[in-house]
Amino acid sequence: MKITAVEPLGISTQKEEELNTLFRSKGFDFQLYRDRTEEATELVKRMQNAQIVMLSNIPLSGEMLLQCPDLQMICVAFTGIDHIDTAFCQNHNIKITNAVGYAKDAVAELVIAMIINLLRDIPTLEKHLRQGGTRGQFLGNQLSGKTVGIVGMGNIGKHLAKLLQCFGCKIIAYSRRIDDNLAQQGVEYQPLDILLQRSDIVSLHLPLTEETFHLLDKNRLKLLQPHALLINTARGNIVDTQALADCLQQNRIAGAGWDVFETEPPLPPQHPLLTAPHCLLSPHIGYATKEAFEKRIEIVVKNIMEFIDNKQIIK
Repeated sequence: MKITAVEPLGISTQKEEELNTLFRSKGFDFQLYRDRTEEATELVKRMQNAQIVMLSNIPLSGEMLLQCPDLQMICVAFTGIDHIDTAFCQNHNIKITNAVGYAKDAVAELVIAMIINLLRDIPTLEKHLRQGGTRGQFLGNQLSGKTVGIVGMGNIGKHLAKLLQCFGCKIIAYSRRIDDNLAQQGVEYQPLDILLQRSDIVSLHLPLTEETFHLLDKNRLKLLQPHALLINTARGNIVDTQALADCLQQNRIAGAGWDVFETEPPLPPQHPLLTAPHCLLSPHIGYATKEAFEKRIEIVVKNIMEFIDNKQIIK
């Protein structure tokens, strides 16, 4: 019996030894690959003969999974699972688990960092200062008192709402379900279009599905106020990025903070957001902190142990 981590997942040498001991006590060999690849042939080679596979956001197609007949569980060290062929897994009785909540602090903090950077235009002023400039007549904006629309109230959205309330922000939320506790604490739930119209800042925290693909298209982007900021640390394809780039080029919104894209970086040189003004970009780092990585391995191991201990594994 075999458990394979097809990529490093931030697992230290010491942690690898601990996992070897733990999994061996359950009758499993553990293999950890110290490099990351998305090359299909190599991934299949790594996954073959494994009953349980660990990975983050590496895409796995049905064609790849078909070549791994021993596979019984895919343990995703990530929140989203849209990179996995879930239909194939369901049809072949392959269990998928994810690491819900592991990065809620990390992502929420990045959102706030992006907002403050954009409100105070820190990247521009830092560059200006290094070139011998001064503040001149520049005046920034404060986060305190702003109305922030949070689209998607899962673990990250809820945590972000609480943090922003500490900054003195009013929170409007769009969600399929209303959290009565948050509503009692002042979070106002509204339809998406009303949220977009009323918010000074909008932050996206939705999974990517057929329903959310380009949820913010050119028509919905027109609903944003001219001074609004749009922050995306969820999934790139939730927004029509060409339409967003057009909005920024035409100064129809004040700025955007973007950590997620249609594909993982490096981005193609012609990507529209690379040349869009007032656009703060980061290479998908929302989840990438030491603390979050430690927490996600704890969740992954817990998921695996529950799967084994519940005797769901077929030997």
